[in-house]
Amino acid sequence: MHAPVLVLKDSLKRESGSKVRYAIIQAAKAVADVVRTTLGPRSMLKMLLDAQGGIVVTNDGNAILRELDLAHPAAKSMIELSRTQDEEVGDGTTSVIILAGEMLHVADAFIDKIHPTVICRAYNKALEDAIAVLDKIAMPIDAQDRGIMLGLVKSCIGTKFTGQFGDLIADLAIDATTTVGVEIGQGLRDVDIKNYIKVEKVPGGQLEDSRVLKGVMINKDVVAPGKMRRRIVNPHIILLDSPLEYKKGENQTNAELLKEEDWSLLLKMEEEYIEELCMQILKFKPDLVITEKGLSDLATHYLSKHGVSAIRRLRKTDNNRIAKACGAVIVNRPDELQESDVGTGAGLFEVKKIGDEYFAYIVDCKEPKACTVLLRGASKDLLNEVERNLQDAMSVARNIIKNPKLVPGGGATELTVSAALKQKSSSIEGIEKWPYEAAALAFEAIPRTLAQNCGVNVIRTMTALQGKHANGENAWIGIDGNTGSITDMKERKIWDAYNVKAQAFKTAIEAACMLLRIDDIVSGIKKKQAPGAAPSKPKVETEADADSEQILPD
Repeated sequence: MHAPVLVLKDSLKRESGSKVRYAIIQAAKAVADVVRTTLGPRSMLKMLLDAQGGIVVTNDGNAILRELDLAHPAAKSMIELSRTQDEEVGDGTTSVIILAGEMLHVADAFIDKIHPTVICRAYNKALEDAIAVLDKIAMPIDAQDRGIMLGLVKSCIGTKFTGQFGDLIADLAIDATTTVGVEIGQGLRDVDIKNYIKVEKVPGGQLEDSRVLKGVMINKDVVAPGKMRRRIVNPHIILLDSPLEYKKGENQTNAELLKEEDWSLLLKMEEEYIEELCMQILKFKPDLVITEKGLSDLATHYLSKHGVSAIRRLRKTDNNRIAKACGAVIVNRPDELQESDVGTGAGLFEVKKIGDEYFAYIVDCKEPKACTVLLRGASKDLLNEVERNLQDAMSVARNIIKNPKLVPGGGATELTVSAALKQKSSSIEGIEKWPYEAAALAFEAIPRTLAQNCGVNVIRTMTALQGKHANGENAWIGIDGNTGSITDMKERKIWDAYNVKAQAFKTAIEAACMLLRIDDIVSGIKKKQAPGAAPSKPKVETEADADSEQILPD
């Protein structure tokens, strides 16, 4: 007798074959069409409503797709592309979706005639050749030259909402990234935007009031405003990761007191313990004590008596930033404090009131390796969009510091790559020639979308551009996104970072290959129950029972 084979009924939904591939291509195209109009300086904005009723107004590809609620699994994986692009290089989130959508769209024509593995092989070959062309046209620059850096960051965020404010956002981004850049040897620098640059948005004032602080700003006030100083010049700062209050028992501790004196003894022990803690700190003569945990009233009394200001319940991330800015070391136990742990790098500690809230500034640091960008503006929605644009600008500045190479913007890079691949396709033999040619055409989606968003005649513009790129010499000819005219990108200073373009090409083609190789979508979701019905278990048959249709009992 055969071993019983379990068959699950009612619990698997399955689609397979070319039907699935067509559905995937349609889903990818639909996602690409959502963000298509947000490419370039003449892009449209999207207004998104979230589940809580909040609104987001933006043209940032990643921010738009993040808010979408999609059912199709292929569409969800397309959204992951923009997230990957955003985390890796911080820019080009719209381009990568449009490119991936186009790569799948051009494969539609021969998905039935050519096996997907062959298409993927041709696409990967096209990717290798595209990166080779990028390397050829990339222009090395001096990352220390502020003028060049400013031009580059401006051209990369010229497509954003804040492009209308001139150099403001680009200046903030360059100041912030150069502040936190650290040498990691062999002429390389590392810039940790996520951990060491804090963007603090405070509604009110004008956007022009925004600035980069050479230090850290936190939304906190001193513990006892009446007794503690709110302004200290050249403060000595101690950072703690431990509470300055009586140590509680690990679990609910019960103490049985038999005599009345025991109670006063217990209180005395608590007071002595806190006094001992404070004395261990005070012997280093600090001006400011900051702790991530609690700080009791008694500790506040001892500290304020000795003229020490204190801030409590600080976020771990903020504490790390303060440590980087003023050169202090975060200490876990006060009895382990050393002279070298005290931070002396800050020039000023000050508490200011902005609007209804108090903010503590630790600024004018000598060599800050962390900073805060203070953004002012009319409304929360405006500030949120400015922050998104600033993050992109800082990512671009970081990419240039890490890999100082430029490629032309305005669709010129894609047209150059497309022309080079078209020329090369004539030397490819066999069935791979067709998908390779299709990949070459797909790269033209970026300049075509730019032309559409400018409102110019797309066919004429694209024909003229293809003519200029046909011989492979005019690598810097592209579309000026503002006017729609065909110009030299070098003259107009419209550039892109090499890292952004290379990452966009790799992500888009690799994702297209992955989606094309799917031939089954199987979901193990049970059918919806009628309201109030008891949940049914999936029916299970064994081979032996199949004839008699005996079902295992619930």
